[in-house]
Amino acid sequence: MIKADKPQPFSANCPSREILELIGGKWSLLILCLLKAGPQRTGSIMRSVQGISQKMLTQTLRDLERSGIVTRKSYSEVPPRVEYSLTPLGETLSVLVLPFEQWVVDNYEQVIVAQARFDALHTEDSKNQDA
Repeated sequence: MIKADKPQPFSANCPSREILELIGGKWSLLILCLLKAGPQRTGSIMRSVQGISQKMLTQTLRDLERSGIVTRKSYSEVPPRVEYSLTPLGETLSVLVLPFEQWVVDNYEQVIVAQARFDALHTEDSKNQDA
């Protein structure tokens, strides 16, 4: 196995950018948090991650599976049953994601206040520029 050069995420051509894009995607973090609790069926994920479309859920799960973060297990039952779970690699990532989730829970109110303050200032700025 040939050892690759150390990733340079700040470089535009670095393949590690694809990983950052996947992990930083709108739905990936939420799905990873859910799967940390254990295997989940598609319907359960859909109900938990409100607002995600079936198409986007399927695409995100497929991308996570392709990257070795999630595994898909299909059961030969009627009706068919499919479960998704974290791989060992995904487990190492979920350890990093959970503190991020907690940070959001702990700080979302401060972020909303900051956004409102920013928006109010910039709304006034644009009104003054139009005058």
